[in-house]
Amino acid sequence: MIKVRRAVNFDAANMADLLNEIIAEGGTTALTRPVTGADLIERMAFAPERSAWHVAVDAKENIVGFQWINPKDDLPQGAVDIATFVQIGQTGLGIGSALFEATKQASKALGYIWINANIRADNEGGLIYYQSRGFQDYGVIEGFEMANGDLVDKRLKRYDL
Repeated sequence: MIKVRRAVNFDAANMADLLNEIIAEGGTTALTRPVTGADLIERMAFAPERSAWHVAVDAKENIVGFQWINPKDDLPQGAVDIATFVQIGQTGLGIGSALFEATKQASKALGYIWINANIRADNEGGLIYYQSRGFQDYGVIEGFEMANGDLVDKRLKRYDL
């Protein structure tokens, strides 16, 4: 059974471990360098009145996924950016769905009117996930240069609240 709750600073180290496994595997996130719990605490502290962070935990309170929404300067007013991470080997089990339900509610409560997803074009799982939640294509970024110098195309999707 999966439970979703607000993320707290105490969760950051476990969230970083989960994310670092995804970064190390490659191919699904634009992040290329490992992160620390302190890095995530810093991200969580950015505009907390306009952001929301949720973790999905299993019956033993182990973090099996997390999702956040954060404002971005390059998005229009009323829009917020989303990021989703599910433990390797645990996709397709409803974790992302449970996280998104909490995120939708938080987005509405914060006054947003749509959610932006910026997904690597080669991240088939991510594209399917956001499409299955009801996100619609609205743009493409070609030749996005990641921090490690790799170039990838990105697909932009939006979910209207």
